[in-house]
Amino acid sequence: MNIRFGILALSGMLLWISCNTERGVHGANDAPPKKYPVITLHHSDTILSLHYVADIAACKNIELHARIPGILDKIYVDEGQFVKKGQLLFKINDEEARINLDQASAALKSAIADCRITEVELSRTRSLVEKKIVSSSELDLVQARLDAQKAKAEEVAAAKAAAVTRLSYTKIYAPFDGIIDRLPLKEGSLLINGSLLTTVSEIHNMFAYFKLSEQEYISFMQSGNEDTVYKDVSLLLADGSLYPYKGKVVRAESEIDENTGSIAFRASFPNPDKLLKHGATGTLVISQPLKNALLIPQKSVFEIQDKSYVYVLDKDNKVTVRNFVAGQRLGQYYLVLSGLSERDRIIYEGVQTLREGVIIQPENSIL
Repeated sequence: MNIRFGILALSGMLLWISCNTERGVHGANDAPPKKYPVITLHHSDTILSLHYVADIAACKNIELHARIPGILDKIYVDEGQFVKKGQLLFKINDEEARINLDQASAALKSAIADCRITEVELSRTRSLVEKKIVSSSELDLVQARLDAQKAKAEEVAAAKAAAVTRLSYTKIYAPFDGIIDRLPLKEGSLLINGSLLTTVSEIHNMFAYFKLSEQEYISFMQSGNEDTVYKDVSLLLADGSLYPYKGKVVRAESEIDENTGSIAFRASFPNPDKLLKHGATGTLVISQPLKNALLIPQKSVFEIQDKSYVYVLDKDNKVTVRNFVAGQRLGQYYLVLSGLSERDRIIYEGVQTLREGVIIQPENSIL
């Protein structure tokens, strides 16, 4: 009897498991599809911001070198000081230059005196020739001697002018309004011809040099809006802050670099606060208007091996994977270059929980 009861109990248990298993299968198949938000893309006008690494340079940045050897007698400025055009910056010992000038001046006076003496002799000789006291050959000799002395006087005058110029090299003046850079030498330093004294930078306006690829350059030129693109550009400083003044771009080079396939450009920025310095770096931001751009939210996109994909619904609400070509990132969106259209229905979010081939219940969302 116990055996019969055990058999009945086991049969009942198997029947219960079978019923529950069948009920579970049917229950899973009868469950409604999961809901996912779905969007439809549309074209719109937007602004494309392009970023380029830029090297910042003063519009004028001149090295000042000693043009004569000597002792640096006096430095009238300090590092970082603003100077005006024509302001005296350095003085080199001028004793030797003054001696050379005095010698040249004396030599010129002597040469002029010799010329005057010979001119008097020439006049007397001409009178004697007219009276036929001496022959005309004597007159020719005196005239030749006077010509030689005049040539000598001109040579000495040139030497004096050179001495004056050399003396002027002992004082170095600011070539324009600007900022004094580092002073590598101190007063009393021995200078040789060409010694670097300092660098002067004119920073009222600054240049930001950057490069465009050949494709970007052609795109800008063919867009028909290059005046708008280049007129109003922004600059991000090294700390990520936005420079408060807008700049404009001018084409700096006329040739494409055959090694890099890029063309160098130059942007000009006002610098009234003297915030920008020569040798600094930044990021140039060019805003390019886009007409009828197709944008897709970043959360709808997933990447596999550097390629961009989205989940697209067919007419039966079945999920399929679609590859597309993504362009510039604009905030929380990607610019669609190809692969998608306005007719496509795209899963807006929750793509991590989906797989290809499943059927979902779409919920329309508005971007």
